[in-house]
Amino acid sequence: MSSSSSSKTSSELNPRTTHYEFMGPPGAFAISFGVPFMTYALYFGCSEQTGGCPPPIDIAVIIESLSSLSWWKSLWDTQATLFYLGWYAFTVAAWYVLPGDWIEGTPLRTGGKKKYKINAFSTMLLTLGITSGVLYRFGPQALTFIYDKWVGLVTASILMALVQGIGCYLASFREGALLALGGNSGNPIYDFYIGRELNPSIGSFDLKSFNELRPGLILWVLIDIAMACEQAVRRGGSITDSMWLVLAFQSWYVFDALYNEPAIFTTMDITTDGFGFMLAVGDLAWVPFVYSLQARYLVWNQIELGPINTALILGVNGLGYYIFRASNGEKNDFRNGRNPKNLQYMQTERGTKLLTSGWWGRSRHPNYMGDLLMAFAWSLPTGFNTPITYFYVIYFAVLLIHRERRDDEACEKKYGKDWHKYKQLVPWRIIPYVY
Repeated sequence: MSSSSSSKTSSELNPRTTHYEFMGPPGAFAISFGVPFMTYALYFGCSEQTGGCPPPIDIAVIIESLSSLSWWKSLWDTQATLFYLGWYAFTVAAWYVLPGDWIEGTPLRTGGKKKYKINAFSTMLLTLGITSGVLYRFGPQALTFIYDKWVGLVTASILMALVQGIGCYLASFREGALLALGGNSGNPIYDFYIGRELNPSIGSFDLKSFNELRPGLILWVLIDIAMACEQAVRRGGSITDSMWLVLAFQSWYVFDALYNEPAIFTTMDITTDGFGFMLAVGDLAWVPFVYSLQARYLVWNQIELGPINTALILGVNGLGYYIFRASNGEKNDFRNGRNPKNLQYMQTERGTKLLTSGWWGRSRHPNYMGDLLMAFAWSLPTGFNTPITYFYVIYFAVLLIHRERRDDEACEKKYGKDWHKYKQLVPWRIIPYVY
């Protein structure tokens, strides 16, 4: 602990949380069950094994299944669990073994800064190298087990998130732990969900930033590849243009996130939120098994788009990526003291500056607009036969609106009347002239 924090008492460093999010403990309880439920529901509600997307609804069959012990046992798959544990262990080993620069995060309340190892992108390259070798040696059928053991893999990932959530909650009561300002309410249900400790770590291994970028995101790409392999086996070696688009779009998104790994250390997830079940289940289960829904759907709905539709969808994704990257580039340059575009800004009483031109003059979160366009492009290759494959777009819009609201509330507390002046200069939240 730094000298600046040694004079502070534990209650000063870790004040009691007085404001709930997600409707407090009842909401935290509901979401803790709701996220695993929806992860399973999106499989059983959109699967060739259950009869379609959506399948025919028979309430009697659903009740019979849920009341059957054998159905609950079918959610467990020992081989799938061993594979998932092996995958997680591989990503941890890669973090330790692969070289990487160490960078400092933002200042902590203790006065110090946490250091993070940057090698997520090289972990991705290693994973793809091994995957390519396996496919070259054994063919596409080598990865189709991921499609066959989907439910077991989901169960394993949820259990891993549960273990981490409980473990981090219990460990947060040790002496000297730095707690998240929003996770020290004293209510065990809420604090377990939202995350009580800010940066749970084992030595230099930071669990929160590790889970944000490695086991879930890279597994997402691996799952997409496996879905393409399953389709290729069924089609005698080729895959559809729609599958190529989903694979390319989502892989590029992950590649971009991992290549720009340092940018994550200024996000709210890292700087503000604690690590609890919310982030654990999101990183480990929700991201790889919900975000890959489009690729899984295309395994048995083999849609050929043709060159015109392919070009249009490429245009939507390209526009979204341009907005996302250009706006984040403006922000990062400005934060680092550079202003190559000579953008206008507003000086605040705190001494900081807020951009009021360029992309950040169009809306207060233009990067979210780019994110939403890309999310829409990922679903377009599935066509319009079912709304379920557009679940990600709807969910992501709700998520980003919630994040924007949280950010707006935090900035109002931070900047006071200057924030009200800023909102008059930049009135739109995400999409100009819409929201």
